[in-house]
Amino acid sequence: MSLVLQRIADTREALVGALAERNWEAIGELDLACRSCMEDVMAEASLDEEALRDNLEELLHVYKQLLEVAMGERQAIVDEMSQITQAQNAAKVYHLFG
Repeated sequence: MSLVLQRIADTREALVGALAERNWEAIGELDLACRSCMEDVMAEASLDEEALRDNLEELLHVYKQLLEVAMGERQAIVDEMSQITQAQNAAKVYHLFG
């Protein structure tokens, strides 16, 4: 396996681990590493296309999971903020009539 393909695989595994831990800082750093890997892929001419396709499909799967988790986390924050706003409004009404 070429060095570039190994870097993609290593970065993908690190992303899976960071996602499992919900370590968003590490995910951000690993995303930048993935971008660097993609630049290296474009620069390297002699890659096994089938192995590259397999690695990129696996990486795409991890990114799909990442998006699903991020959207779920975002929705949880939206729900929590909505509950806080409702509680603040209830407190205002209570103080108004209390």
